[in-house]
Amino acid sequence: MDLVFATNNKHKLLEIKESVQNYEIKGLREYGIKEDIPETGKTLKENARIKARFIYEKYGVNCFADDTGLEVKALDGAPGVYSARYAGPDCNYHDNNEKLLRELEKNENRSAQFRTVICLILHGEERYFEGVCPGEILKEYQGENGFGYDPLFLPIGFNVSFAEMSTADKNKISHRGLAVEKLLTFLNSQ
Repeated sequence: MDLVFATNNKHKLLEIKESVQNYEIKGLREYGIKEDIPETGKTLKENARIKARFIYEKYGVNCFADDTGLEVKALDGAPGVYSARYAGPDCNYHDNNEKLLRELEKNENRSAQFRTVICLILHGEERYFEGVCPGEILKEYQGENGFGYDPLFLPIGFNVSFAEMSTADKNKISHRGLAVEKLLTFLNSQ
């Protein structure tokens, strides 16, 4: 079965493709879709639904979309749904990380979690899958792999950041990996 993953993020697409073996996963560009889908939801679930519905309604293909947020306890759950644009509309990963470090500079509570919500639309039916990875925010960058907040995120029970893990190791414990595992369990039961 072919599934379109409603993303233009090459890092997310690579992580998903490494996790999913029995399905042909195509990103938006591979499917020839060039539109940027607006993320106007107030929650991760709303954004995942908006993206999946956009693709399904416009192109009629089975698809899924995710939205992911870093939720920092000392920041009342921020950046959360705004994680990708935490430092402003034209920011990059480095800008977001620097803002996060500044916001937590004098705070000893570094507790955080990554949360992913996936919306799957399969033959018109919507299903949702969620994954959460608890951890803490480091005081300085560690590692060169991954993307986004990975160099600052230390998952509970590990002494290496997401950015120090291989993609395969990260996928075993990450928020997205856990949500994808639930997605695959559902797909394999069909």
